[in-house]
Amino acid sequence: MFPLKDNIPARNFPYVNIGLIVINSVFFIYGMSYGKAFDQLIFTLGFIPARFLAQQSENLLSPTGFLPVFSSMFLHANFIHLISNMWMLWIFGDNVEDCMGHGRYLLFFLLCGVASVFAQAISNPQSAIPMVGASGAISGVLGAYLLTYPNARILTLVPIVILFYIIELPAYFFLGFWFVIQLIQGSLYSLNSDQVVGGGVAWWAHIGGFAAGVILLQVFRCKDWERPVVPSKRSIRRIQRR
Repeated sequence: MFPLKDNIPARNFPYVNIGLIVINSVFFIYGMSYGKAFDQLIFTLGFIPARFLAQQSENLLSPTGFLPVFSSMFLHANFIHLISNMWMLWIFGDNVEDCMGHGRYLLFFLLCGVASVFAQAISNPQSAIPMVGASGAISGVLGAYLLTYPNARILTLVPIVILFYIIELPAYFFLGFWFVIQLIQGSLYSLNSDQVVGGGVAWWAHIGGFAAGVILLQVFRCKDWERPVVPSKRSIRRIQRR
């Protein structure tokens, strides 16, 4: 399932959310300018659990060791990786920023990103594979959105066999289904010993980020816990027919 849009208009301009999208895009363009050396940049600024734990054991709270915890949130492996993450942030982030406020939303995003990094490290502490991407922090945004706007409607592209359908799904179903998929994939990841040396998706970063978003929302609670959603055109037509 791929989200196309939601039906909750933001009341305030999402400066931080757009800024995060721009920063991630600029970092990606900068990384691409490295050409073949881009892999080395990923290795340097990406989060590697085994390297991080080794550095901390040698030098407790090493500043250089903590740099990848944050820099990894703004790096992406390829164009599709970037676009898919930024699209999710574009759809769901503006509403979470709208109810939290700009500064609180930025802090919330970063904390969810940190939580996602450590969740992945705990799930596979021996991994020497660089982890990059904003998806862990964005997962926290999804968790906050789910609790804040559970009845929002998400216009969704759903592939069925070889056909594609566009349907509206309630946010609690769309995001709940998304989280269940992460749990299933994360469990399979943990059971597959080959993942220790293989690449792929950091499923536990998604799970950890989502859980952090749900928990941190109790601290960064929105003033208007759930605003009324705007009825879809289909709903309006049904009302008019009655």
